[in-house]
Formats: sequence, C-alpha cells, structure tokens
Amino acid sequence: MDFQLTEEQLHLKKSIREFAEREILPNVMKWDEPGQFPLDVVKELGRMGVMGMIFPTDFGGAGLGAAIYAGVLLITAYCAGIQWLGMDWLASGALQPLAGAGEWWRAVAALTLHMDQAHLLGNLLFGLGIGILAARVFGPGLAWASILGAGATGNYLEMLIAPSTHRAVGASTAVFAALGLLAGFSWRQRLNLRERFRYRWAPLFAGVCLLGFLGAGGEHVDVLGHVLGFATGIALGWTYARARVPRSRGYALQLGAGGASLGLIVAAWILALRHGVPAP
Repeated sequence: MDFQLTEEQLHLKKSIREFAEREILPNVMKWDEPGQFPLDVVKELGRMGVMGMIFPTDFGGAGLGAAIYAGVLLITAYCAGIQWLGMDWLASGALQPLAGAGEWWRAVAALTLHMDQAHLLGNLLFGLGIGILAARVFGPGLAWASILGAGATGNYLEMLIAPSTHRAVGASTAVFAALGLLAGFSWRQRLNLRERFRYRWAPLFAGVCLLGFLGAGGEHVDVLGHVLGFATGIALGWTYARARVPRSRGYALQLGAGGASLGLIVAAWILALRHGVPAP
C-alpha cells in the first residue's frame, strides 16, 4: 500500500501551513489572553475549503456540476429532436468553418449537440467521469467553467482552420479538454518535484495515450476537435498549476463560475436560434 501523499494533498498541506504561519501563529496569544474567538480566520478557512473536507461531495460537491452537465445535454437533445420553436437546432448550432469569428456562438452551442443517441450517451458517460475528477481538484463551478471555456476555445480554433466542408457537433471536444486540463495541471505540478523524467512527464504521456485510444479512429470522429480541445485543456491546466488556482474553493467563486457557464450557454443558443435555420 502506498502511504505517500498525492500532489493535491501536498499542495493542500503547504497551503494550510503557509496560512497558519501567516494568520494564526502571530496572533495566538492575542486571541488566548482575552478569550477571543477568531471568527474571521475560521471564515477564511471555510473559503479555502478546509472546513468542509470531512463532508461528502454529494452535499453541494462535485456531483452538482455533473448533474447540470447531464441536464444541459439532455435538454438540448430533446429540443433538437422536436425542433422546438420551429428551428433546425442541429444546423443552427453546428460548427461551420466559414462562419469563423462572425458566429462565435457556434463554438459553444456545438458542444451541447449530438448526432444520435449513441453519440450522446458516450459523451455523457465519459464526460461525467472526467468532469467529476476535475471537480474534485478545482471545485465544481470552476471545473465545469474551465471545461466549457477550453472546449469552446478548441471549437473556435477548429472553425478557423478546418476545411470549408467540415461540420462538427458534440461534447467530446469539451471532454478531451477536461482530460487535458487534468493532465496539464498534474504535469506542471510534477515538474517541480525531484523525480525521474518519466514520473514527471507521466500525466502528459497518459493523457496523450488516452487521446489516441479514445479520440481517434472512425470515419465520423472529429479528430481535429479532440486534439484542439485536449491542447487547450493542457494549456489551461498548466496555467492553473503555475498560478496555484484555485486559491479558494469558496461558494462565491464556484457559484459565480458555474452561473457564468450556464449564462454563456444560454446566450450562445439565443444567438444561434436568432440567426439560425428554420426547420424544414
């Protein structure tokens, strides 16, 4: 059995130690002599996520973002299936390279569309699994916002460089962005450790192998989208690790990031349907 701490646990340990040395140690006697309770310090620990570590993620944790992810995909699939509002949702939201920067909303809307039930089910299952892992690292709101942002960025880049006949839909670009997010984050953290070369680069190698195994092959697989999503995820995860994000797991950050993500999806679909294609 391996009793060594993981990178996430080591980072948490370091953060708590630095906080204690900065905020608690110099003030212990000031609080002890008059019997003062340091409520502001406890609140700050709560914002760091320390006070809730003993509670399961079921209570407002990683599962909440996963449920919203599944809900968005299922609701969009239903609306597209019945051609709600008399619109062709697939044509209105799919990636179209010629649209380019003029129709940026397609980069977001296309992530919520799927060609058939098998396509939808695959992205639901894989996306839920990798999304929950990301939520345990970054918190549910920030994790899913980052996945959406990296996936949309990958789609936008695809619109700019793909052939004019290329069309693509599906959450798989965001799913591979989530994989890249975790790989890039772990990779950057391990670069600071004095370990063997293969150990430090193992997260990146593992991510590339999964990309090759799951994201390539098949006539209708959007390989370009998968690669771009994975690459943008790696870049974002690497940046997060270097900047030590998240610095706080407080509700304000998580709710704000999650709310902004839902708002972006709603805004993208409003624009997509306003400029979209009527159902035949």
